[in-house]
Amino acid sequence: MAEPRPQTPRPRPKVALSTASVYPESTATAFEIAARLGYDGVEVMVWTDPVSQDIDALRRLSDHHGVPVLAIHAPCLLITQRVWSTDPWTKLRRAQSAAERLGAGTVVVHPPFRWQRAYSRDFVAGIWRMADETDVRFAVENMYPWRYRDREMLAYAPEWDVTKDDYRHFTVDLSHTATARTDANAMIDRMGDRLAHIHLADGNGSAKDEHLVPGRGTQPCAELLRGLARTSFDGHVVIEVNTRRAMSSAEREADLGEALAFTRQHLAAATSDSPARRP
Repeated sequence: MAEPRPQTPRPRPKVALSTASVYPESTATAFEIAARLGYDGVEVMVWTDPVSQDIDALRRLSDHHGVPVLAIHAPCLLITQRVWSTDPWTKLRRAQSAAERLGAGTVVVHPPFRWQRAYSRDFVAGIWRMADETDVRFAVENMYPWRYRDREMLAYAPEWDVTKDDYRHFTVDLSHTATARTDANAMIDRMGDRLAHIHLADGNGSAKDEHLVPGRGTQPCAELLRGLARTSFDGHVVIEVNTRRAMSSAEREADLGEALAFTRQHLAAATSDSPARRP
């Protein structure tokens, strides 16, 4: 009886740096830091920095530093309500076009704000329509209730917990699970094989969206990374942390280097723990 052939292990997910992680530094600085630290690519947060909105400028940065754009984060924040139009569907179409032109496989999108009534009513069906028209993945990201003292406001519609609606692809953000005070592992289980993208950050359950360096909070960052070997995950892991309190560029870069080392360490452990690698 012939012995079974050893399975070829899946390649480890690529680790990208969100350009939001260098704020208040520029998008251009994010490419420079990603190259210097050895990230596999970047996720471009489209925001008020004009370079983040300029596809040709992004391509030049990518080529100059040898750092590919792996994902585009559509301009969904309060401060980006007028970036790339005030119409949310136009924003998503432009994000899709940017991803296609830059060779990025994923567009990250937040659920609508509740006051975007027409957009929120058609959001689930509209995301499916757009997903059917392209190879780019629209990965809808989990959010959280807004809290002030003992009051809670549901700012997103149809839901901040995106697993309550039917989407083809999801982004999980572990800083957002912390802020929502929800069980991250249970949410990841509900996403199942539709989990296509990861925003890796940490948090302690503060009402503020903390985006700590992974390993500095209470979220199961290491567990998630190690568990990828047991899933069909074929997306990217994006470091999206807050370095605004860094006292210097060197301190910011040290934080981003620590986040990359943490991620690669646990991804490597996941691969070595995988049954495909066992003798």
